[in-house]
Amino acid sequence: MKAVIAERYGSPDVLQIKNVEKPTPKSNELLIRISATSITAASTFMREGKPYFGRLFLGLTKPKVKTPGTDLSGIVEAVGTEVTNFKPGDQVMAETGLNCGAYAEYICIPSDELVVLQPENVRPEEATGILDGACTALAFFTDKVDIKKGQKVLINGASGSIGTAAIQLAKHFGAEVTGVCSTKNKALVKDLGADNVLDYTKNELRDSSEKFDVIFDTVGKLSYAKTKKNLSKNGTFLTPVLSFSALLNMMFVSPFTQKKLKFAATGMRKQEPRMRDLIQVRDMLASEELTTIIDRVYPLDQIQEAHSYVDSERKRGNVILSMNAK
Repeated sequence: MKAVIAERYGSPDVLQIKNVEKPTPKSNELLIRISATSITAASTFMREGKPYFGRLFLGLTKPKVKTPGTDLSGIVEAVGTEVTNFKPGDQVMAETGLNCGAYAEYICIPSDELVVLQPENVRPEEATGILDGACTALAFFTDKVDIKKGQKVLINGASGSIGTAAIQLAKHFGAEVTGVCSTKNKALVKDLGADNVLDYTKNELRDSSEKFDVIFDTVGKLSYAKTKKNLSKNGTFLTPVLSFSALLNMMFVSPFTQKKLKFAATGMRKQEPRMRDLIQVRDMLASEELTTIIDRVYPLDQIQEAHSYVDSERKRGNVILSMNAK
């Protein structure tokens, strides 16, 4: 089978397509023929081995797992002798986390890990595209803050993979949502349900005196110190990107003020809350309460081009790697 192999950290050039042996499922595993996977900012950070402390888990000098990719949609081709909850032919969606492996034509996953049946009303590209963004946003909105109806939530990077999901989830929880994005993406953010939109190219957030109960910086571009003025008295600043300045503020500033900064490595949480979030995302897809925004779809042999596009920070929503695209 074909798989993407990364022997070292670096630019998209480190991603090479090679022929490798097709895996065979163990007694508790599913063999999944992958239909689609997603390429996120987190994917590119893992390719680069950044931030560097992440290499404690990914591999100090080179990737421990050579085939990247953490989310997928596919069809169960075979099951191990002990598997009772899935059968060949089932369409599934799954998260592999730090085990990676989704940039390939086939993968084996234990049947009791982060894998669920895919709703019949969504395409494989839609199923895998929403996973990272929605599960990341859910982790913050359920574990780090308790969003109540009527609270004011600001989402920076509102047109990205996490941002487009976060808008919809914050509205689902009853919040008044303000999105921050570029001029060209304002209509998209509005269509997703944002009550208000601020244009970062015009410094509209910097010049605003409005207060928010939650500021969710989905892209790690805001400064906690500079945006505290926009937090309500007991407001919380959320970030999935642990920069050096965020780490210092979290350790030495946030504990001594009512305005908190919170970080979460959402892919490293225990399986129980991650499965809870995966099931909620699946159910919201099935009930059409979540919409996946897809920017571009690339075939497997254009993996380097796909990563380069995500690196450019110009994507809207999600970039997909499809095993069926030409």
